[in-house]
Amino acid sequence: MINIQNLHKTFGDNEILKGIDLQIKKGETTIVIGPSGSGKTTLLRCINLLEVPNKGTISIVDNKLVFEEDKIPSEKEILTLRRNTGMVFQGFHLFPHKTVVENIMEGLTTVLKQSKKVARDKALKLLDKVGLLEKSNSYPHELSGGQQQRVAIARAMAIEPLVLLFDEPTSALDPELEQEVFKVMKELSNDGMTMVVVTHNMRFARKVADNIIFVDNGVIEYKGTPDQLFNNTTNARIKQFLNLVSD
Repeated sequence: MINIQNLHKTFGDNEILKGIDLQIKKGETTIVIGPSGSGKTTLLRCINLLEVPNKGTISIVDNKLVFEEDKIPSEKEILTLRRNTGMVFQGFHLFPHKTVVENIMEGLTTVLKQSKKVARDKALKLLDKVGLLEKSNSYPHELSGGQQQRVAIARAMAIEPLVLLFDEPTSALDPELEQEVFKVMKELSNDGMTMVVVTHNMRFARKVADNIIFVDNGVIEYKGTPDQLFNNTTNARIKQFLNLVSD
């Protein structure tokens, strides 16, 4: 599903990603962990091309882009690859002046050029899937943080992406509200959605991950199953990290 090779990203003189190689199979949930500033979110934003890599290749199914210092892909090429992904942000990023159903319809009508009726019907089905059908005509400020994030997930799913990307989806929520978001994500995982999730929540990682990657200082130091990571790792750096973040 996703194939990343020798990916580099630099901001000024600061090299954030230092040659990332990563393969993710269809239907897998890959959890990305690591210390703050390690490059986790930058990696996620490069997959979505919100950040354009300086070097390397990204392939999603049969769409492949090659990045070089003196060669930047065209806007059309970037948009084509980006439409294969749906992004769920830490801060929800809902339009405050639009209702819940209108937030979900936005991408369908503006990007995919669907009629309002078709877009509304699809948006309502997605709201039902995330358990918020009764909130379709509410505005974001009338919802809890957990409800807003579930709307954001429905919006990301609306364009039928091949991959869903999550950047710390529950870090702004209290433990009770984060559970309702995790429930929706677990259901998506059970349905076979390919997901890449940056999180510090180790409980969620244990329950949902097919694979966990540990990123430190711009490189992937480890990739394996949750059991291998939590119960059998001999890596001193990973043990130190887990001791700090484990619940």
